[in-house]
Amino acid sequence: MRLHPAAALPQQAHPGDAGMDLQACEGTVLAPGARALVRTGLALDMPAGLEAQVRPRSGLALRHGVTVLNAPGTIDAGYRGEIGVILINHGDTPFTVEPGMRVAQLVFAAVAQVDITWAESIGETARGAGGFGSSGA
Repeated sequence: MRLHPAAALPQQAHPGDAGMDLQACEGTVLAPGARALVRTGLALDMPAGLEAQVRPRSGLALRHGVTVLNAPGTIDAGYRGEIGVILINHGDTPFTVEPGMRVAQLVFAAVAQVDITWAESIGETARGAGGFGSSGA
């Protein structure tokens, strides 16, 4: 649903792309190190069993050091508010967000519904509790 007159429908840049571009509906300036909630002017109505993920655009990250702070941002199927993109400027110069600028990607994914309960023990694996660099990398 369009919540702002400048809102644009998310679109894939190329057929078969996983992500759909999200555009800003208002402008702002991000100083180096600053973060801001960028409005898209959009709200979604998704069926249960799906989520939408807000992910960074690689070009903004590479060229300007601008990325999605909480990547991936999660939009639950039951959420009906405006989609916002939390951008952060890791670059060393101010970054201007213009209305209509592609600021993030929207990717839809299936959500597994699970029941979690307490257990007295859990199964053994070859990996065991090895993590946080245990593979040597």
